[in-house]
Amino acid sequence: MAEWLLVDGSSLIFRAFFGVPKTFHAPDGRLVNAVRGFSDRLATLIQERRPGRIAVATDEDWRPRWRVDLIPGYKAHRVAEPIPPELEPQMPLIMGYLEAAGVDVVGVPAYEAEDVIASLVARIRGEIEIVSGDRDLFALVRGSDVRVLYPEKSGLAVVDEAEVARRYGIPGRAYGDFAVLRGDPSDGLPGVAGVGPKKAADLLKRHGSVAGMLQAGLFGRADSEYLTRALRVVPPVETLEIEVPAGRRAEYPAEPELFEAVVKALGLGSVGQRLLQALRLLK
Repeated sequence: MAEWLLVDGSSLIFRAFFGVPKTFHAPDGRLVNAVRGFSDRLATLIQERRPGRIAVATDEDWRPRWRVDLIPGYKAHRVAEPIPPELEPQMPLIMGYLEAAGVDVVGVPAYEAEDVIASLVARIRGEIEIVSGDRDLFALVRGSDVRVLYPEKSGLAVVDEAEVARRYGIPGRAYGDFAVLRGDPSDGLPGVAGVGPKKAADLLKRHGSVAGMLQAGLFGRADSEYLTRALRVVPPVETLEIEVPAGRRAEYPAEPELFEAVVKALGLGSVGQRLLQALRLLK
């Protein structure tokens, strides 16, 4: 049981949208499959992981300009494949639903959910579990105290420092450097030519960090310039001025009348009650 469960809201919402049939509609005809799926997944996470507190982080910017200025191809797929038209109107519905229930939602303009989570981790004490399909957050794992619950076909994999070492042959804190060297097509990172996973791990074992490699002059000018920029882009930002939310309330829902109205308007029925029952387990 961890003290905190930090949820990458966008990651969970997308998985809910694609994982739940598009047969669920509100009484007025609006599609609500992502709302239902997100609520059910959040309730299941709380029931199974039994955290003391919970917060949902949001992408206030899907592809921050400052990151694109440094690496033009950064997450270019988000331009080619934007939010599905059937999902976009459900996003504010989910946020309003969470607010009425009393779940803390945290976002920062011009930053992604991974930055919010990293900055919260830097301020929180105690065990933390992070729910996300973004491997960049592997860089935050710390011993067994900070771990990522990473979705795979078999379910959620618990990725702690030992698991990062098993998978990649590196300590968790080196994952950002590993990704920069190896490259990551899903993030639009080209990597260094000729450096695959094994070579990236070997280089990190010998030199400790990409900064150390640059200082040792291991790369040519073009690769050095790329690596210098990528080191500012890839690691989640840990220094955002974020106030740590309470993470739980004395009573749920936070706004009973509003919550009842939202549940009725969206046709959520027992789905809303299941989330409330899960939230009342926080202690």
